[in-house]
Amino acid sequence: MSSKVAVVTDSNSGITQKQASAYGVSVLPMPFLIEGQTYYEDITLTQEEFYQRLNDDVNISTSQPSPEEVMAIWDKALDTADEVVYIPMSSGLSGSCQTALLLAENYDGAVQVVNNQRISVTQKQSVRDAVSLAQKGWNAGAIKEKLEQEKMESSIYIMLDTMKYLRKGGRITPAAAALGMALRLKPVLQIQGEKLDAFAIAKTSKKGIAKMLDAMADDIENRFGGVENVTLHVAHTKNEEMAQQFCHTIRDKFGLTGDIVMDPLSLSVSCHIGPGALAIACSKKIEVL
Repeated sequence: MSSKVAVVTDSNSGITQKQASAYGVSVLPMPFLIEGQTYYEDITLTQEEFYQRLNDDVNISTSQPSPEEVMAIWDKALDTADEVVYIPMSSGLSGSCQTALLLAENYDGAVQVVNNQRISVTQKQSVRDAVSLAQKGWNAGAIKEKLEQEKMESSIYIMLDTMKYLRKGGRITPAAAALGMALRLKPVLQIQGEKLDAFAIAKTSKKGIAKMLDAMADDIENRFGGVENVTLHVAHTKNEEMAQQFCHTIRDKFGLTGDIVMDPLSLSVSCHIGPGALAIACSKKIEVL
């Protein structure tokens, strides 16, 4: 008899509490410090409230959930399941994955922490893959192994509307930010595995979108073996209208007939890049023999 596996993730995946119920998963809300007070994503902090506070130029910083909060959501899942697969955000972007790995040592193998270097929409896809594998009868250890084996099989490109928040976070110098903002340049960042890195600078949004599409087309062809092998995602930070237009552009470029999943980027990413960003991502489809 196969064990019942519960899938748990954190809100860095972009999965809302409402979506969690529909997917049959549990989502640990990530804490944010705003002017010294702690708020929890999608619990006491909505997307609208977050961007309003960001617009007010208050100090916002990301934080890790406490060990007690992590173990509480695992314990609740284990009330009705035999094992837990926990998919936190990339260990390259936060220490919360390493903390979870240490905490899981107290669970005698009942909790398997997946360190597969995903964030936001690609992390969300990993959660959906984990649910699918669990429904096929895979145990928690096998799911963890499969997701970590596939960890580099995703790609994200993000075009920012402003350099202001990169400057605030110390990722670029004030002088570089001032020059970029004066020229209205659009930086394009990439996430390939665990790190958020610079990719290109565009003079206009149109050119930035073209750079992202060309880069994604190259990845799909040369890394993933064709568009039929990937799931494409579009994401944004408070930029829904442009994101919808981007979905149409992507469908035309890649000859797609179905809908493209579009989501807001999780607040942990938005915190560092600000509103107005646009992203394209893909995850290689997991093959199950």
